[in-house]
Amino acid sequence: MTDAERQARYRAARAAGAPVIRTRRPADHRGRARRWDDHVAGLVEAQVEFMAWLESLPDSLQDSATAEALRAICDLDLSELQAIVPPRGFGRD
Repeated sequence: MTDAERQARYRAARAAGAPVIRTRRPADHRGRARRWDDHVAGLVEAQVEFMAWLESLPDSLQDSATAEALRAICDLDLSELQAIVPPRGFGRD
């Protein structure tokens, strides 16, 4: 949508008396360190789910591309990511 089209739509809505509905995404007030920890925890949880998926694959799919991708994900060593403690910043280290 071009700027002119958006402006025309805005003016038409105001002329018609349509109510203005504005939505905002909730602000993420977590700090960078907390977000890092949450993302790493999410990766670990996903890896566990992929391990369960790999274990439940039937024998006929053990040599498939899906199984190879699942093995690659399961072989990732996430302990290095878990060991990282991000800096707090602004002299609070």
